[in-house]
Amino acid sequence: MRPTLRVTKIACAHALMIILGSALLVAQAGWHKAGDHPADYEMGTDETTAFTGSSSGFIKSKPNSQGFGTYMQTIDATEYRGKRVQLSAYVKSADIADWAGVWMRVDAGSTAIAFDNMQSRPIKGSNDWTQHRVVLDVGNNASAIAFGILLSGKGAVWIDDVALDIVSVDVPVTDMFGTRQSGPRNLDFETPAKQ
Repeated sequence: MRPTLRVTKIACAHALMIILGSALLVAQAGWHKAGDHPADYEMGTDETTAFTGSSSGFIKSKPNSQGFGTYMQTIDATEYRGKRVQLSAYVKSADIADWAGVWMRVDAGSTAIAFDNMQSRPIKGSNDWTQHRVVLDVGNNASAIAFGILLSGKGAVWIDDVALDIVSVDVPVTDMFGTRQSGPRNLDFETPAKQ
């Protein structure tokens, strides 16, 4: 039997930094507030907005917000080692000026070994509920998997019906680290860029 983690009514993610929630945060088991400026964002459970059920997780910017905020959780990677894992979630956005994204990171100790935060395909503006996916390989040396949703700048984002599933190796990975070139190239600057 393949291990599967299903979570609903959640919101967001991007760093391991754990910050105590504000009075506006409705705590959800397993989820915590983080980011490089988490105090600039409201995060928690919205009982008036949902994709399914009666609530969702959310992040909303406060006036003059800076950096990013994320609502996230971190789990042990043991059951997922050597597997390809897909994080999927339904996301709704309102007036996002900068960007938002569903994200996942695989860590080996204190080192990130796989990562995608959708920055290359950002959520912007206002959108109805849309499913987004992030797919990473979990290395045999992985110790933790962190995931959630993040918001950078003004706007609001909601997340619901989150799933973390083991998928076939036929499903392409979205790993931002995987896009690195294997070695140095064009060190003399004589090879033109492809058009």
